[in-house]
Amino acid sequence: MKIGIGRLRQSHWQLQEAKQHFSELIRAVQADGPQFVTKHGEEVAVVLDIADYRRLMGEDQMSFKDFLMTGPDLSVLEIERSETPARQVDFE
Repeated sequence: MKIGIGRLRQSHWQLQEAKQHFSELIRAVQADGPQFVTKHGEEVAVVLDIADYRRLMGEDQMSFKDFLMTGPDLSVLEIERSETPARQVDFE
């Protein structure tokens, strides 16, 4: 079954069919999500949209530093702190 206008969308492609209709396979990935490629009736590969791949690989997650930088601006707070030491420490 091939993909085309007015045709039923498929999610499994035989390897030869996937090679012959690669552009259609990519369009199906973008429109319908992951597409499975089979060889001798066995699933051997999955073609994913790049955004799905990056999400699975964790590439779309922000770094810890970026996460902290998205926090509220604390410089607007007026915080007062005593400058006297809290206690004496003997290091001997």
